[in-house]
Amino acid sequence: MALWLLLSGVGLVWFLENDATSSALLDVVLPALVLAVAVPGSRKRPGAAVLAVNGLCALGLVHGASPANPYLLALAVSSYLLGAGPATTGTSLMAFGGSMAVDLVLCAVLRVPLVWWFYVVTMVPLALLLPWLVGRYRRARAALVRGGWQRAMSLEQRQRAVVEEARLRERTRIAADMHDSLGHELSLIALRAGALELEPALPERHRADLTELRMAVSDAVGNLRDTIGVLRESTDPVSAAPTAESVEDLVHRAATSGVEVSLVREGEAPSLAPLVDRAVYRVVQESLTNATKHAPGSAVEVRIRHEAGATEVRVLNSAPPGAVSAGRDTRPTPGNRGLTGMRERVAVLGGTLRAGPHQGGFKVTATVPDRVSADRPQVAEGPTHAAGSESTHQLAVAQRRARLRFAAAFVVPAGVALTALPAAIVLAYQLSTCVLRPGAYESLRIGQERGEVQQKLPERQFPYPTDEMREAPAPPGATCAFYRSNGNLLDEVDVYRLCYSGSRLVAKDVLPGRPAGS
Repeated sequence: MALWLLLSGVGLVWFLENDATSSALLDVVLPALVLAVAVPGSRKRPGAAVLAVNGLCALGLVHGASPANPYLLALAVSSYLLGAGPATTGTSLMAFGGSMAVDLVLCAVLRVPLVWWFYVVTMVPLALLLPWLVGRYRRARAALVRGGWQRAMSLEQRQRAVVEEARLRERTRIAADMHDSLGHELSLIALRAGALELEPALPERHRADLTELRMAVSDAVGNLRDTIGVLRESTDPVSAAPTAESVEDLVHRAATSGVEVSLVREGEAPSLAPLVDRAVYRVVQESLTNATKHAPGSAVEVRIRHEAGATEVRVLNSAPPGAVSAGRDTRPTPGNRGLTGMRERVAVLGGTLRAGPHQGGFKVTATVPDRVSADRPQVAEGPTHAAGSESTHQLAVAQRRARLRFAAAFVVPAGVALTALPAAIVLAYQLSTCVLRPGAYESLRIGQERGEVQQKLPERQFPYPTDEMREAPAPPGATCAFYRSNGNLLDEVDVYRLCYSGSRLVAKDVLPGRPAGS
């Protein structure tokens, strides 16, 4: 609706300002009806809309004064919509060829002057091609941006899938560790029940109960083994470390392999739950693996502190030799599954884990409770740290910048309009209220009284006559007033000068608006 009002309004202003000799029906009403169909039709039939608007431009070829008319702007807008829409290049070229063919045939039939031909082969192609190319560029750029966002979202989803896979793998390992610890305890119970079953002094009634207990425990161990076997992934690498290996054994084994590592325990070591003890072991194991992989040659310090019912594990590796000079990055690579697995294992126990660069090296700090409580905080399903990933951060920054630029695209023109529009309105008011129509000028006679002349004059004089107009010869002692001869605000129109001596009109002149020879 706004576009139709704009294009139709331009045609109406053109008609009123140029004193068109044809009827308002052909110059205003008919074009408004055509635009009312062509503007909304450009969404689904942009090629037909271009042909329809070109028909309005062809009406200018019928006029004998000038081939130009205001609907060349509507043709440019339709061409832009054609380029920005889904129309193919072939459809666009057919619309352009049809428009040019109609205009050229009409010029030949009407036998128009050479200027009309020049207008058709220059202005019409410019109104067709340039806006169409701008529309095509905008469409291609929008497609490129849309493809880039889709690529970013695909990478983000892939990253989340990697994190989720690491979580599931770590939960499987936790289940396997549970089998190792719980299965061992159940086996000991079955073994003790079997020993009591063989006690000679045991009554037969109790012996039968112990037999049922031993068989139930054996069945439970078998069921646990089968369940863990289903959960265990066959593609998971088997750890080379013994199941019952302690942190001290792990550190000693790493030291004998050539790693500069030290272990410090603080506080009295409590009796840890099997899953907690295994989590502490896994944090130290994964941290040592990362240190040897990403910072070979660095010194590693393992510090385990027990206090207030919780155990804190801190693993810190220094910067590797030559890291500063060589510009090496000691951080684990993005998407590292080991850190994700450690974070998941610690989280399911109700603990926390922090990892990041520290003084040129890398630091991992995990805090876990000594006992696993039934009311520990529940771990949210899905990747808990994907929202803080690098791709998500970059996506948020790009979206924020896009919103700012989109807002600036409106704020900057609006600011310019707010400063220039008042001045333009004042200037337009001044120029439109100082117009002396040619008919009124011709009716003025030399010698008339000033009061009689004043009745035919506009409400204000032209305030901006040129220096040549002011210096034009005038009757001695006369005072002169200037008036525009036309209401066209964009053209340099002729100026009427009226000179008075006392109360009588003594001279009237037409001063050209353009300098001589221009």
